[in-house]
Amino acid sequence: MESHSERASFIWETANLIRDSFKRGKYQDVILPLTVLRRIDSVLEPTKQEVLETYHKYSGELDNMEKLLRKKAGYAFYNTSNYTFARLLEEDPGQLGSNLRTYISGFSENMRDVIEKFDFRNTIEKLEQAGLLYQVMERFKNVDLHPDTVSNEEMGLIFEELIRKFNEALDENPGEHFTPREVVRLMTELVLSGDRDRLGQAGRVSKVYDPCCGTGGMLTAARDRIYELNDDAEIYLYGQEVNPQTYAVSKSDLYLKTEGGKDADRIAFGSTLSDDAHRGERFDYQLANPPYGKDWKRDKKEVKQEAERGAAGRFEAGTPRISDGQLLFLQHMIEHMKPRHKGGGRVSIIMNGSPLFTGDAGSGESEIRRWLLENDWVEAIIQLPEQIFYNTGISTYVWVVNNDKEERRQGKVQLIDASDLWEPMRKSLGDKRRYIAEGEDGDPNQVEEIVQLYEAFDRARQNGEVKDRVKVFDNEDFGYRKIRVERPLRVNLRPSPDRIENVWDKRYFGRLDEEVQEKVVAMLHDMEDRVYDDYAAFRSHLKEELDARGISIRKKKRTDILEALSEKDPDAKPVRDTKDRIESDTDLRDYERVPLTEDVFDYFEREVKPHVEDAFIDEDYTDEQDGKVGRVGYEINFNRYFYEYDPPRPLDEIEEDIREVESDIVEMLQEVAA
Repeated sequence: MESHSERASFIWETANLIRDSFKRGKYQDVILPLTVLRRIDSVLEPTKQEVLETYHKYSGELDNMEKLLRKKAGYAFYNTSNYTFARLLEEDPGQLGSNLRTYISGFSENMRDVIEKFDFRNTIEKLEQAGLLYQVMERFKNVDLHPDTVSNEEMGLIFEELIRKFNEALDENPGEHFTPREVVRLMTELVLSGDRDRLGQAGRVSKVYDPCCGTGGMLTAARDRIYELNDDAEIYLYGQEVNPQTYAVSKSDLYLKTEGGKDADRIAFGSTLSDDAHRGERFDYQLANPPYGKDWKRDKKEVKQEAERGAAGRFEAGTPRISDGQLLFLQHMIEHMKPRHKGGGRVSIIMNGSPLFTGDAGSGESEIRRWLLENDWVEAIIQLPEQIFYNTGISTYVWVVNNDKEERRQGKVQLIDASDLWEPMRKSLGDKRRYIAEGEDGDPNQVEEIVQLYEAFDRARQNGEVKDRVKVFDNEDFGYRKIRVERPLRVNLRPSPDRIENVWDKRYFGRLDEEVQEKVVAMLHDMEDRVYDDYAAFRSHLKEELDARGISIRKKKRTDILEALSEKDPDAKPVRDTKDRIESDTDLRDYERVPLTEDVFDYFEREVKPHVEDAFIDEDYTDEQDGKVGRVGYEINFNRYFYEYDPPRPLDEIEEDIREVESDIVEMLQEVAA
């Protein structure tokens, strides 16, 4: 086995041994923990005897041997049982299950916590009952996962390949836990771009964070790239993961990759949205691929409570709809950016199209976009090719967020269309049929090309050679005021027998005493049966008639009578209330989106009034934040900004094609008839 794919396939074939005893959705309960155990056992084996000797020598003398045993093991973890992976299989196969449990109990507390997240003890029992434990472990003994053979990067690829296969078998979301490597590379380059001078400083300290870190691929990719730029840098990784198995994979991997295991200790378990494990921490760089379109019902109570705290909480801008929590993760990351006066923080997050345009003015999503743009945090948004993720073929976008923009970028958002920068996969992997090339094996370096487009900010503003792919807008270009356009309610009134009959069905009229009801109806029948086209005039006339007969009823009851006698009439005069204000016809109500760069009244006079003469703006329909007419909304519609009109073919060409098809059909029919 030479490549990571071959090793992943070898490990995956364990499924052939267990398929009759484990459901497809449970394969990972066997394969993942044994892969981790094989890996960590291989690194501990060379120092195993020395660790045991030290343990037995000082176990009665020292209260805490943690540091000593770690030093002897050469890692931040150790194992004090008498067993190794190989010895478990050599000694008493009939006691393999019991011995394996003893082996697991012999790990240091930090690594035992990782293994417990796999719930592996229950799996051991199931393998014993099925008579498969020895066969499965023997298979894993035959795969070499030592870091000298399988690098950390290759091991990450093996884990990700296995997780993809598990989720495909389970028909679940295979992209929820990891992101294609080329996308991780792109996001890393984007989040570090513009900071390379500072990153090159001697002794530069950088904190990197992923709030939904999966197997930890983004964190280690960012760390490795920073080291490429500055091998003297100090880098601290932080993360949180809600899935227990991918959390365990990430943590075990970092225990192997970092001296003293400190980075692994900073990977927390639990839901980031409801239980922020790194509250109070601020980071230089953050990367994330939060789940697309996944609801946040399980976190609803805590999220709502924190949103109610306003600026004191992580969700100051409010909450999106319950069915999609992507914008919650983005708000969380902004809360964790290093403050501007301390150098600022940068974020690279990948999301689908929903956060760009879902939600009308005043909605949770729109208000969050408003908060982002009005605070001038959004630096760039890059549209990626479709079909580059394992779990979805839809369009995805990388957002670059920065709270310390360069002066030239302040007040601006850069949009980049990289949707056609891709190469076809030789073999599809789930929904992944394309990849963004990194310049290997003769491929173009499309990752570098996208980064160069991002850095071509000034040329884009000058409509240079990148104008078809890159466009720069002012923040307010994405904003609008949604105004409510009303038209007058126009009705005629007629005290005819059929309309008078409607009075009995009215809510408030029905609350009058029966005697009063009879008097009112009698009065209406006595009125002249004709059409009145002036509502205000008839209202006064009705009041006079009631007063003349000594019938005193409240306004709501009189309004019921007026409604019963009314009928829509476009030729009638506009209905006016008692304060002489025109009442609107809700059936004719419409809305207009006015760009923030325009005055709503000027826009109305130019775009609406010439087409609907009696229309007017509802000036009571105002924005909650600024109190001005119209509700403010923000959306970013890529298709609108990068749309290219493709004219239809000339009619004569289409007609010629039709004639050729008709001719072919006739020939085929003649052949059949012959």
